Amino acid sequence: MKMKFLKNATRLVGMIGLLLIYSCGGGSKENKGLGPITSVSLADEIDSELVAEGQSIYNQMCTACHKLNVKYIGPAPAGIMERRSPEWIMNMILNPEGMVAEDPIAKALLIEFYGAPMANQNLSEEQARAVLEYFRTL
Repeated sequence: MKMKFLKNATRLVGMIGLLLIYSCGGGSKENKGLGPITSVSLADEIDSELVAEGQSIYNQMCTACHKLNVKYIGPAPAGIMERRSPEWIMNMILNPEGMVAEDPIAKALLIEFYGAPMANQNLSEEQARAVLEYFRTL
């Protein structure tokens, strides 16, 4: 009974934190996060070769914790392009430790997902960009 209460309390605190962040503008697409990516240019047309590469990387490196349309150990990436800036997404992929330490959205996600931090998969910027292109198709 006590464990169930703690889980529910943790979830409530996470939700309140997310509401506070979003109400203060921290959830906006202007947030670029912290990391090596300061600007991303996206072409109007999707690059199908880059999508295939990104999907392959995602399937190999990310599916242990992320399911496309369902909250799992980590958030579902479907619709992420509407919620986050491309820079934020790439910085979360490339610098999850720094993001969780400093970025208010990443901190709130850590709380929401019971303190399970995103593992750094040590992807290159090119690989992270391919994953981002894949996310554009979701």
